[in-house]
Amino acid sequence: MHLVIRERREESDGVVSLLLEHPEGEALPEWQPGAHLDLILGNGLVRQYSLSSDPADRSRYRVGVLREPASRGGSEYVHTSLNVGDVVEVSAPRNNFALHASPKYLFIAGGIGVTPILPMVAAAEKAGADWRLVYGGRTRASMAFLPELEQYGDKVTLVPQDELGHPDLPGLLGQPLPETLVYVCGPDPLLNAVETNMAAWADALHLERFAPKEQEFDEDHEFEVEFVDSGITATVPVGVSILSVAEGAGLNVFSSCQEGTCGTCETPIVAGRAEHRDSLLTPTERDAQTTMMICVSRAERGCPKLSLQL
Repeated sequence: MHLVIRERREESDGVVSLLLEHPEGEALPEWQPGAHLDLILGNGLVRQYSLSSDPADRSRYRVGVLREPASRGGSEYVHTSLNVGDVVEVSAPRNNFALHASPKYLFIAGGIGVTPILPMVAAAEKAGADWRLVYGGRTRASMAFLPELEQYGDKVTLVPQDELGHPDLPGLLGQPLPETLVYVCGPDPLLNAVETNMAAWADALHLERFAPKEQEFDEDHEFEVEFVDSGITATVPVGVSILSVAEGAGLNVFSSCQEGTCGTCETPIVAGRAEHRDSLLTPTERDAQTTMMICVSRAERGCPKLSLQL
């Protein structure tokens, strides 16, 4: 769908927000906290940005974008080329970071990772849950949406790095907290540190990554893939993704990031075992072997054939 930029705001040093509305004022598709959009940019890039507005307000979407000159060009395009009145093509909202009902929450945000957390804390507050947010950033001036968070008082702890250093993750997470779900979004060092400190927390952790998680895998091997719904069986060579093979066979496959971080290409597994190389599925979901991200994941070593519902 195509939406128009109705408002553009400087939210902090290096962060702008865009308010997107339907050109004819129509209601936008529903979404829940944790959802994101694909922005199809005029330079040919597709980038995912978390929705940070109120899900109850279907007249507009809001995304926040950090300017990262050293990145692959998406944020630079948003900051330098998109203005009020421009029309942008976007996907429907998708959610791989859904907020589950819980009596207690601990939210941890790093930098621009606060964007999906904003509607989450609003939902937790509305539900009467016991919650707190620890929000870290390089400097106070670089931390976006601070005026919006002031309404929550001491439920929000700000940790500007130049003033207070890094958040005290061992102190926050050293002992599992009963009935508490932990939601985290931010740069990889923060996410990795949270995972390390939550080793004893079972499945309480929910996180969203902006970039693929560093992982080690077996060397690629050739295998067969059967696309059950299409009646097609093909070979997946070394160094070629299942997604590429599916597209080469003429299948209409939805994909976006092609890095295993957005979840667009998640596909049900009918038979066989996958070596999961994505950055989304939890250990429990990986062990279940029910779905896989075909942009990066492959057949497990020793599995000569995967059957997928595609």
